[in-house]
Formats: sequence, structure tokens, C-alpha cells
Amino acid sequence: MVGAGLVGSLEAVYLAKRGAQVHLFEYREDIRTMEHVPGRSINLAMSVRGLGALRKVGLDEHVKQEYGIPMNARMIHSPRGETSAIPYGKDGQAIYSVGRRYVNEILLDEGEKHDRITMHFNHKLIKADLDTPELTFERRGELGEGEERVVVIRPDLVLGCDGAYSTVRKEMMKKPRFNYSQEYIPHAYMELCVPAVAGDFAMPPNYLHIWPRGQFMMIGLPNQDKSFTVTLFMPTDVFSGIKDGLSLLDFFTEHFRDAIPLIGKEKLVEDYFNNPALPPGQREVLPLPRVFLRPHHGGRGPRHGALLRPGDELRDGGLPGAGGLPRQGRRPRRRPGALQRPQEP
Repeated sequence: MVGAGLVGSLEAVYLAKRGAQVHLFEYREDIRTMEHVPGRSINLAMSVRGLGALRKVGLDEHVKQEYGIPMNARMIHSPRGETSAIPYGKDGQAIYSVGRRYVNEILLDEGEKHDRITMHFNHKLIKADLDTPELTFERRGELGEGEERVVVIRPDLVLGCDGAYSTVRKEMMKKPRFNYSQEYIPHAYMELCVPAVAGDFAMPPNYLHIWPRGQFMMIGLPNQDKSFTVTLFMPTDVFSGIKDGLSLLDFFTEHFRDAIPLIGKEKLVEDYFNNPALPPGQREVLPLPRVFLRPHHGGRGPRHGALLRPGDELRDGGLPGAGGLPRQGRRPRRRPGALQRPQEP
């Protein structure tokens, strides 16, 4: 298993429960020991499908009852600052605001309970022969006594769970008749924060707050420390048009008027232009890539080579053909040409 993020750590537990010996390799160090985890930090709005995936490893009730913050409805913020709620379902139904890092950590904790799972952190995949299959990793950081810098393994099956910029996928791209394309959508995103006020939430907490504005939008999810993670999605040219604090405040006054006192003028300008992780004056505007690939497996087939699984397909019980859920437990296949309901941002 290459990648110990949300997908890799969850799939490792699925396979171990079915009797497989799993080696989980991760480029980063163990995130449970890190003060700051680089990469995407957007909160997760976890719905019944995500909870269904966690139910298979016994973590759904913990997330619902002990950690997640229920969001019973969308709270729509108009340009004038007026608000209106749109429920997600019937009374008592909700989606849950959870931290991406926290879910990843409890999945790793769950994995450590299984003798069949061995975790290898600080291992960078540098070469892959998907026909054998054979994987070559480079250990990062200091080596322990007797450890080699380069590690070569020959597994029965390789699962690429290493994200949008997958190294496993790059190896699959070297194969003939492997179709792949990547494009960046016109939008990017930036994270801001609504701090707690006197130890409490600044907005009603049991909502997913949304500021819809046509070509751009802002959302706010409640956190366990009573703050809100606010994510601004806009076309890159709109981000580029905001040059200084004055133009930023003018922009927010026009489009997100009620958010200014919630974030605070000084904090808004500071967070927008001066991220401490970046050089002075450089904004952290993160791109959003879209990836298409076919087929999802390489080598000698799905059971004998590499299998690249989108995280969306792992939520309901793991690998098809490896003891997964019966068809009625999975999302039904969509008929060609059938309409789909729009997904919540």
C-alpha cells in the first residue's frame, strides 16, 4: 500500500480484517508525531457514506458522538448579510464537521491494532516495476542501526493511494495504452479563520455556512476549538486582482460583508497576505487539479500488479473481489446519460 492518508490507512484496515498481510508505506513521517502536517487541511463534511466506511472499522460512532460537530443544515449568507437555513434532511439528520488530520490519525491508530499491518513512514517511492511487481523505496532522514537507505520489496499486489500527484500513477503512465490527463480548473482556494469569541462560536455552530456568489463562494465549518475554518474558492484571476489590504476590504465589503466583523479586519488582511509558512507578502492560494485516467490497474491485472483506487470508490468496503460489500451495499451504478444530483461543495 503506497500512501497512508485517509484512503490508504482505511483500506489497510479493510484488507487486514480480511486476512491480508499489509505493508503501508508513507513518504511523510508519522503525522501523529508532527506539529504541523503539510498539504491540504480543508475540513471534511462527513456524510452517511463516509460514516458508512468508518462503520466497517468501528469508528463511526466515535466520530459522530465524541468528535464530529453535527451540521443539520446549510446556512446561506446573502450579500446583504441576511441568513437562511436549508436543512440537509429530516429532523435529526446531519452531516459532521471533522478534521482531516484527526480522522487520518484515528485510522492509523486503528491500523496499529492489527498484527497484519506493518507501517513504514519516511519511505519515498522512487521506482516501480508493475509487472513483477517490485517497488523501490528510499528511506528519508536518519537511518537506524543496520538500516539501508534503499529498500526493495516484491509484493503480491500494489495499491496506489498516494493522492492527486501519485507516484504509482506516474509509473503506470509509462505503460502503453494508459490514458491520462490532468487539468487545473479555473478556481483556487485559500483558508481563512473565524476565531472564537469569549470561548464560544462566533456563528451558530450546527450549520455549514455558505456564502454563494456565482463564480466564487466561501464556506465555513465549525471546529472543536470553537473557531470556524473558512475556505474561499475563487477563479485565480479574481485572486490576482486583489492587490492590497484596501482592495481586499472593498472586495469583502461588496461580497462578504457580514464576514468582516467575524474574521476581523486586521486578521483578514494578515491571513490573506502573510501566511507564516510562506515568504513575506506571498499568498497561499492553492490550485485544484482534475485528473482522468484509464484503466485503474496495471501490470498483469488488478490482482497481479498495481491497482490505483480513487478514494471515492473505497468508502463502502474496499476492493471489489476481495470480500467487499454485496452490490446492494454499494452506490448503484449510474445509467449512461442519467442525471446526477449536484454534490455539496
